[in-house]
Amino acid sequence: MSIIWITGGLFSSFYRHRQSRTLLTAAEEPFVSILIPAHNESDTLVAAVKSLAELQYQHYEVVLIDDCSTDNTWDLMQALAKQWAGQLAIRTLHLPVNQGKASALNQGAKVAKGDYLVVIDADSLLQPDAVTQLMTTLLENPNYGAVTGKPIVRNRSTLLGRLQLLEYVAVIDLIKKAQAYLTGSITTVSGVIVAFRREALNEVGGWNPAVMTEDIDITWRMYRHQWRAAYEPRAVCWILVPERLRGLLKQRQRWARGGLEVLITNRRGLYLNPWGQRGLLMESIVSNCWAILTAISLVAYVFQLFFLHNLSLDGNLLILMFTLNAIQFTIGFIASQAIAQLTLPELLLVPVYILYYWLINLVSCIAAISSYFVDPQRRGTWRSPDRGL
Repeated sequence: MSIIWITGGLFSSFYRHRQSRTLLTAAEEPFVSILIPAHNESDTLVAAVKSLAELQYQHYEVVLIDDCSTDNTWDLMQALAKQWAGQLAIRTLHLPVNQGKASALNQGAKVAKGDYLVVIDADSLLQPDAVTQLMTTLLENPNYGAVTGKPIVRNRSTLLGRLQLLEYVAVIDLIKKAQAYLTGSITTVSGVIVAFRREALNEVGGWNPAVMTEDIDITWRMYRHQWRAAYEPRAVCWILVPERLRGLLKQRQRWARGGLEVLITNRRGLYLNPWGQRGLLMESIVSNCWAILTAISLVAYVFQLFFLHNLSLDGNLLILMFTLNAIQFTIGFIASQAIAQLTLPELLLVPVYILYYWLINLVSCIAAISSYFVDPQRRGTWRSPDRGL
């Protein structure tokens, strides 16, 4: 799969670079509601609202949704509404019972005035042209129910933060580009920056509070209703990521479980959906099978080492893996160097990243599979905002 994603991502980046693009003018802009759900987000909310005040987009409102925070988030929302009253149209909504992000978004959508909804996390700092880029892409194709943007890590003071920076620009970004280019679909929109057509949201019934990852779930429910989801890497937002291993593992286990839930829910899509979406579902099956087989192999290696005092590793396979990853990271680095403010020393972390990515994904996938069979009805909860802090 690595060769496919590398090739697809390369051609997608080249094609997009050469493609001419005319952005919406102020006269063409539809009214947009920007939803920010929050639970205990007093540390990040001020910067997020400030970035919205600097948008190039003209016709929008901001809906701040407090999902029964236990800190001063609600008071801060009201203060921000007064502070920016002359510059931003800010609406505030307080929910008396904490029910999670999906429920908060559904409540926010009810009071929002726009026919188009942009959803960001309370730690997302948008580039000034981000909403314009999202809306231009969304309006270019009436079959698009959602368009997601490109997250870039901004907390890079720790090794874990810098490794995730590499992951977002050289793995997640490249895979989404390849999926969109090769299949016409993406596995999931990103909850930290995504624009929805209200018509599509209403048709699928809004966000589902009963799943672990509402963004993956809503993507595939849109596919079932014949809507498409697109990726627009020119719409950039800066995000915070977990800086502790425990928080990262919880986040990735949640992602992995969400993907597994979607795979099981959409299993009929393996023979009913368009071929591109079938390919994405097959990739998910392969990933879960890989995790199971790798775990079995590790147990076998440990048994062989401690009881038979013998261990054989395939050096050719390791060389191939490192070579493919080096190519992938080089492409991702070149494509994102300017916007993500990357420096050449970041590439020196690639060998460390390969080990980190392999272990994190293996542990997360096995944990997600195990938790699903132990408690298949477990509901999603707030991770504020998905940093696991």
